[in-house]
Amino acid sequence: MCEDDHGIARRALFVTGAATALTLATVSFPQGSAAAAADGQETRTVRGTLPAGSPDFVYLPVAIPAGVREIKVAYSYDRPSVPAGTPGNALDIGIFDERGTDLGGEGFRGWSGGARTEFFLRADDATPGYLPGPLRPGTWHIALGPYTVAPQGLAYEVTITLTYGDGPPGGAPAPVYPPARAKGRGRAWYRGDCHLHSWHSDGRRTPAEIAALARSAGLDFINTSDHNTHSSHAHWADVAGDDLLVMLGEEVTTRNGHVLALGVDPGTFVDWRYRARDNRWARFARQIHRAGGLVVPAHPHATCVGCGWKFGFAEADAVEVWNGPYTPDDEVTLAEWDNTLVTAAREGHGRWLPAMGNSDAHRSPDPVGSPQTVVLADDLTREAIQEGLRAGRSYVAESGNVSLVFTVSGARGEHAGIGERLRVDRGSPVTVRVTAGGAPRCTLNLVTDQGLVFTGGPLPVSGTGTVEWHTTPARAAYVRVELRHETAAGPLPGALAAFSNPVFLGLT
Repeated sequence: MCEDDHGIARRALFVTGAATALTLATVSFPQGSAAAAADGQETRTVRGTLPAGSPDFVYLPVAIPAGVREIKVAYSYDRPSVPAGTPGNALDIGIFDERGTDLGGEGFRGWSGGARTEFFLRADDATPGYLPGPLRPGTWHIALGPYTVAPQGLAYEVTITLTYGDGPPGGAPAPVYPPARAKGRGRAWYRGDCHLHSWHSDGRRTPAEIAALARSAGLDFINTSDHNTHSSHAHWADVAGDDLLVMLGEEVTTRNGHVLALGVDPGTFVDWRYRARDNRWARFARQIHRAGGLVVPAHPHATCVGCGWKFGFAEADAVEVWNGPYTPDDEVTLAEWDNTLVTAAREGHGRWLPAMGNSDAHRSPDPVGSPQTVVLADDLTREAIQEGLRAGRSYVAESGNVSLVFTVSGARGEHAGIGERLRVDRGSPVTVRVTAGGAPRCTLNLVTDQGLVFTGGPLPVSGTGTVEWHTTPARAAYVRVELRHETAAGPLPGALAAFSNPVFLGLT
């Protein structure tokens, strides 16, 4: 084993076109396979310390010689005590091959964030989160992401082990992806969860375990969304079926917020190495759209480090208003989303941002499908589900037990459902009718651009009830539904059991 000390004096600071990055001195295996003939392996260990205020990404170049059968990387770093309220050390890791580290380039070979302390790559296999494939000679780069650095600095150690020899004949098998269509029920309401993490990022569940939980929750579709990697895409085909549509995606996890690439083409990788100030986000939003996906900012008002969404909503197709167990973060997001509806109604341009909800489940006991988005779609296909989400023909429920039927009608038989517009004159009478199910003792609220205008309930122990309310487009530019549990102690309203996208009222 050889060791090297990568002190700060040996660094080179440069700008990648997005975030600043630190490139360390190259780790070489100059003797190659000849030196490793005895046991077939060669190892190098490097150590260094990153100061507080380090750039977003630190690249450790590794010169890979010919004849390598496996690359294995292990790393560790110190976690000193810090004062309350001060971020400690958190160091992510991934790897790029000889094709380079260019933003959006082809060199990406995997990322595990802070979920793993080691990983390997071979032609036929790789650690979850990483991509199997050729181990070609050239300069590879181990990517370190100092997410937070303590005031004392971040001391790290990285060990690279190369195993020499011939790889398996034929290399990696061709990937098989899940179909973009399931059996379906024609035009119907379909239930789905589009924010899920497997063991290909920081989740602890396999695709098979997630699919089993999705079926138990009564879901019709799911979307994969591992952090900053598409390595899971080729591992879902066996768990999809006529009863479960599996769409493929990624949670693009930047330092300025997270966004779901929802239902992209198989094998699509979306880079995340930029901040809002870098003016790179629109490029990658276009990439998601070109790959047939939807852009959905996730938990935009979450308070975890790097979680708050700072890129704006100009490129978004929908927004994740409810994420996992209902919290004050979700209440803030709901209020901010409602403000965007008011703006859309006032400006009359017709474009508004639909809401959705997802579980963001990672591991036991996180429930899959709580919450879930219930979407009216023409069939159980990727394109039909995406069209329903994009149009806002959907509501969010805490479980498969909860249902909403929400319609608005005019005096002459005009009719509109969730996500649609009832086109009647400003003074025309409008009847709003809502039937809720599976929500015992919940209140049923109606909200317009003027705020909360109607509260009905609580619903009986059966959980089913119907309310009617009358208005005009002059009094309400839109109407949406909130189904809430009993109010907890304190000033906040009760947690949501369900909420809907709006029905807009009026000719424009």
